Amino acid sequence: MPASKTTRSVRLVVGSTRSTAKLKQERYNANIAGLSTESQTLLADMQHDAVDSTTAGIVGTMDAMDHDFQWETVPDDLRDNETFMLAVQDIVGSQWRIYKDSRGWRQHLVRLHANWSPLVNALTSGYLTWKYSSPPPPSEPSPYDFSIDVINIYTLATSAYIHSSPTIETPAEALILNGYLGATPHSPTIAISLSTLELYRRLRLRKPSLSVEAFIKVLCDLYHWPYHRRYRTALADAFDVYLAIHRNIDAQVLKTLGRDSENWRVLNACPPCTYELKDEPELIFRRMIVFDGNNSLSRMAPLGGRQVGDTRLFKSDYYLERDYIDTFALQSNMLPSDDENVDPTSQTHTGEGPGPLNTSLAASACTDNWKAAAADAKKKSWGIFEETGIFASACRHGLILWIGDMIRSGELFKYPLAIIGKALETLGSRLLVGYDVGCKLAITIASSSLAQRFNDAEYCMCVDAFHGYTHSYLCQDKNHPNVIKGMGIEDLATMEHIFSSSNQLASVTRYASAYNRRVSIDCFFKQWDEDKYLNLGNMLYQNYVQACQIIEEQGSAIQEAKISLDISDDDLKTWSTEQSQYLATSGQEAEWDVHAIAYVELIQKLREARATSETASAMFLNATPMNYEFIIPTSTSTPSPYSVNLSQTRKLETRRRQASQRYDTILQDIVELELKMETLKYMSQREYHRALDNLQRLVVLRLFELHKLNISQTGYRMRTHIAKSLQTRCKAIQTAVKSYNTAALALEPPAPTLDWSKVSHYNFLEEFALLRETRQDIRSRRWAEPAVREVMKQSLCIERAHEEIQRCYVESRRLHTAIVDEEAHFTRVILEAKSTSDPVCGALEEFCRRRRRINAHILAHLQDLYSLPGFAGLTTPGVMKNSPDNVETIADLQSLVISEHQSVEADENDDCRGLEEDDTIAGEVGGLLNYISELP
Repeated sequence: MPASKTTRSVRLVVGSTRSTAKLKQERYNANIAGLSTESQTLLADMQHDAVDSTTAGIVGTMDAMDHDFQWETVPDDLRDNETFMLAVQDIVGSQWRIYKDSRGWRQHLVRLHANWSPLVNALTSGYLTWKYSSPPPPSEPSPYDFSIDVINIYTLATSAYIHSSPTIETPAEALILNGYLGATPHSPTIAISLSTLELYRRLRLRKPSLSVEAFIKVLCDLYHWPYHRRYRTALADAFDVYLAIHRNIDAQVLKTLGRDSENWRVLNACPPCTYELKDEPELIFRRMIVFDGNNSLSRMAPLGGRQVGDTRLFKSDYYLERDYIDTFALQSNMLPSDDENVDPTSQTHTGEGPGPLNTSLAASACTDNWKAAAADAKKKSWGIFEETGIFASACRHGLILWIGDMIRSGELFKYPLAIIGKALETLGSRLLVGYDVGCKLAITIASSSLAQRFNDAEYCMCVDAFHGYTHSYLCQDKNHPNVIKGMGIEDLATMEHIFSSSNQLASVTRYASAYNRRVSIDCFFKQWDEDKYLNLGNMLYQNYVQACQIIEEQGSAIQEAKISLDISDDDLKTWSTEQSQYLATSGQEAEWDVHAIAYVELIQKLREARATSETASAMFLNATPMNYEFIIPTSTSTPSPYSVNLSQTRKLETRRRQASQRYDTILQDIVELELKMETLKYMSQREYHRALDNLQRLVVLRLFELHKLNISQTGYRMRTHIAKSLQTRCKAIQTAVKSYNTAALALEPPAPTLDWSKVSHYNFLEEFALLRETRQDIRSRRWAEPAVREVMKQSLCIERAHEEIQRCYVESRRLHTAIVDEEAHFTRVILEAKSTSDPVCGALEEFCRRRRRINAHILAHLQDLYSLPGFAGLTTPGVMKNSPDNVETIADLQSLVISEHQSVEADENDDCRGLEEDDTIAGEVGGLLNYISELP
């Protein structure tokens, strides 16, 4: 009989064999471990038998269960108690079958969450009361008090006495006021201590791959319990509510601080990017952002047309919603799908600031290596995933801007277009945007509805440093960070570091519900942003030191090279322009001349002569009849058939011979003209280009594979070791080198050949670009000399280093001012909260206290930066734009700054740093060995 809406039924069927009473008692004792006496009594009542308070009526209960099966109804107040029902299933599951009730998992979750939702605000208030202003427990017991089974990692208690009162409406509120959270909203039978839930939350923030099941198994080990699924369910349900309580508290704290507006986080989370000051030097790019896609955080789609159980929607200011992203779906397909029509130099960086997009489409294959640059129709995903990953964006300091889920697709251009659109709405003008295939995306933007706003806001697209080296050298000459004025030493590899860390979530999100997946990602990136904010001072310090080292170590060498090579700064600028012009025209065909026109005319004549010759030959061959017979002539007065046929055959043969001679004459003329036009030379060059292209492709693929192991930036000795291993393992590259050398020797004059040691040390692709051109002789040009080219590259590095120093001056003062202003704001808001007895005051003070310690840590690094020799930036806080001129000076942080400064010095002198470096080197060598062992 099916269960009704108000009852839950369990059908017990007696097994075919019976065990002894002793074995039943032992099994029963093991299965009910952790259940309260009240729960044991209810379980026994289901079998119409009483339970003794000490022995729990084990034998009597088990004997009662041995009778014929019967229907039993669970009490109404326990029908939604998942923990209790799982306990029943564990107890009787070994000998009886349990038929599930008629409610599905989806209906169960909907009702569970519907019962929790009205209690969240009350639980939030109770949590704040317990943590920040917990009243003393009553001296006398109350009739409303009760006991409950608990899990507490700190005390290992199995039960707790919960104090309650008539003013407390629900058991859940009573539990949280006593430091516990029930697994169910009504009639809970087990509760988790808030300190245990907080420990698990902190562990998840630092180790995102730690699952609920793993943590509850640790708890079972500490309690010396066998693992049961009901414990995992209880912890998961309680932790879900605990996170909701924390989100509610965070929202109240941010509201009190005035940080609850829609875009506050994006506009204020990173002070070096956003906290612009009055009278500060103007930067070429106000802000630098990067974005990229990652498919590690994918989620399995429901199989077999199953309905999704958890239908909740999670909202976060990190996420761009699907409907907003889909508005750019059609615009991402406006370009032709042929990647050869992509111009990687569609925009230029002249040094005078960002310029408008140039939408001319030139022949280029700089994005052929990139899956993200393929036509959207080719970006299919495996159908087993509902979300195939995330597309995320961040500022140059690593703080997250926006995230979008990639829904059943690859890395479509609608995702970066959505972020560009959001940036145009929110972040203002003069942004530099980095992307793996920024050259292709710039063309897409120029064809979209964002084009006018993109140009008006003076945005620029570029490629990141590492992936930029795999683009064509023509693209690198315009879009690589090394050549963009105002870029500094930023490599725009931020997303690689972010995804390297977020990949820890993959094991948790793969089979999670959409709601829980987003919750996990949101928690991870909140902690990531907090860590990146903590690191801001150290990042600015390290960037400044690195820029100074570049200038100090390379500056003197460049000056000596300029003197020895007799070149000046003006020469370098001129040669850089010449190189850009050469690269823009290299590979293009020359204009057709008279010889080419004559050649085409001869080809046409040759085609006609060949057709005439073939027709004449066919007529000649078919002239003799099939049934030919020789007839003796009877009269000489009339021509015989033989004479007639002979005459016709001779005429056809003459016509065939003439057509064949004409064909041979034209063919000889073509050969002579080809020699004049150097067509054979062009054919040799074409084979040479093909061999070079193939070799370049294989080297690029190896660079990609090395990059996946994070060992692409290895030293010379390591590269030599790699080369020796690849020489014996990479048959494809060896064959490509041989083909290239054969084609190079066929040129006139021969091109330089390559050996394995040279190819294996190619880090960049400009060598291939220079090898490619044989139509123009560039060997006599100064900028083509290796020494001059090296000076040009190092000069750009020094120029970028000087830009980085100027940006560090600006960003360090912004950060310093933001900390000072934030301290004044905290002091004012806390005083107001205390005067009004705001319930969130305790949480507010805790937030401010932690933030102050973080700010003190940052200021300690800023003081180290200010004390460096040669630092010429302002060391005092400024005034934020659009704010009053009066600035409050706060000295409360000074003691914390001194303490943090001592901690920073201790960290820098830690002897363990050498061990960490050894571990890193060992990891790289291990990855290298695995890579080499798997080569074809």
